[in-house]
Amino acid sequence: MRARRFRLLTLTGSITGASVVALDGTVLTVAQPSLQRDLHASFAQTQWTSTGYLIAVASLLVFAGRLGDRYGHRRIFAVGIIGFGAASAAIGLAPDIAWVIGLRVVQGACGALLQPATLGMLRVAYPPHLISRPLALRTAAIGVAAAAGPVVGGALTTHFGWRAVFFLSVLPAVVVGAAALAVREGYAAQEAVRCGPGGAGADRARDGSGSAEGGAWGGPGPAEGDARGRPGRTEGGGARGGRGGTGLDLPGACLLAAALGCLVHALVGLPATAPWLVAAGVCGAAFVRHERRTASPLLPPEVTGSRTVTAALAVLLAASAAMFGALFVGTYVLQEIQSMDPLRSSLTALPMAVAMVASATATPALMRRHGPRGTTVTAMAVLALGILLLSRLTAADAASWAVGGGFLLLGTGFGTVMVTATTVLVRRVPAAHAGVAGGLQQTAMNTGPALGIAAAAMLLTLAAPGTAGVRATGAGGSSAGAVEAFGSAAGGTLTGLAAVATAGALCALRLPARDEPAEFVAPGPGQAPAARR
Repeated sequence: MRARRFRLLTLTGSITGASVVALDGTVLTVAQPSLQRDLHASFAQTQWTSTGYLIAVASLLVFAGRLGDRYGHRRIFAVGIIGFGAASAAIGLAPDIAWVIGLRVVQGACGALLQPATLGMLRVAYPPHLISRPLALRTAAIGVAAAAGPVVGGALTTHFGWRAVFFLSVLPAVVVGAAALAVREGYAAQEAVRCGPGGAGADRARDGSGSAEGGAWGGPGPAEGDARGRPGRTEGGGARGGRGGTGLDLPGACLLAAALGCLVHALVGLPATAPWLVAAGVCGAAFVRHERRTASPLLPPEVTGSRTVTAALAVLLAASAAMFGALFVGTYVLQEIQSMDPLRSSLTALPMAVAMVASATATPALMRRHGPRGTTVTAMAVLALGILLLSRLTAADAASWAVGGGFLLLGTGFGTVMVTATTVLVRRVPAAHAGVAGGLQQTAMNTGPALGIAAAAMLLTLAAPGTAGVRATGAGGSSAGAVEAFGSAAGGTLTGLAAVATAGALCALRLPARDEPAEFVAPGPGQAPAARR
């Protein structure tokens, strides 16, 4: 009974943290025009309220996951979610746009601490054979939050102003963060041992990272601290020693943060950001060189050496790039070619969110029957088909079934892929590196949309420069010609994004055929543990 209660607490914290972040991003999009007018900000300044947050998150996710592996996911989660709520409240009180941008960067850093921990806590609390259902519920909650965000944000902004949207996450953040801090370390550790074979205790015993301690909220085991849970020193392959251990690797963290930050900044500002792309490449090459030479790399060999983990990350990157790139183009198509207002276009895309929630909850059963490989390949094909259906919207007389069907298939495919690829990723990584795995998953899910939107915008600009934003009024030859040119460019762009989803399906062929956790090979003397791939 106690183990079940602790798992429920862990699941509640994970779902709340992930939902708060998802809701924050969607409500801000609706509130930005009001924020710009109220603070007398320029469009570029307003855009930095999103860009600054995104750069901070993307650059720190992996290092934040490493902190969770080192000091305990529960602690990092609590710090992240309370900091996120505090930053949200401060933004709601900000006197000018400079304060908003700066606090959004702080909020992004707290979000980076929070997001990997939501996965790390689940990996520590649940045995591998039970992890798919909690991940499905987490994905469904993200879908609900993303769907509700524009509606809630619009209502709050209309009746109370843009500041109200930032107070939305304060209460749940403080309550859940306080609950995480209130869990007694020793009591949580006892419950982790009772979680049964394959849970946190079993993984730590198998992979040599410590004893079967560490709470359902993801506290560190003795290899990472003393009997009271305080960080301490270890020998050999423990927390601070040995290749693949849980040392922080600050130089590697700085290089990776610089590479990802430059990459995201370049993607957001394409096409006039070539220097940032060059800087991202240089920092990335330096990071790879450093990781190969250091004794305790930021990305352990147990993670980077797994072909299955690499394939799962590639699938997530391709799926999120194709999905959000298609949404970016689809929104323009609905409003510019189909002449819908913003509210109607949002309602038209609503089947996507409903399908995402439904498919996420059904995915664990599909994985048991068809395996991760078959389920993911099929889901990526469904996603590609949905994008191809959306390409039919570029005709002014597009059939209604193509509109609804395209968004329905989009949500079905993406919701399924989110659960299957994340489940495989979390299962295949030892619990001692669950934070790094969560950081990599969140990095793929943050850089994928930026990559997809940047690619879509660049293709639209190259194929039909100067036509985006021309509303299909039907009056005037130049307007009609611009709309036709934009429709042609949008159709080609969506076809290209469907090809990205197809490439993701090919990557999914490297996933395991059966729905089973990885088997861990017992390490030899002085060797790091490894998973059979």
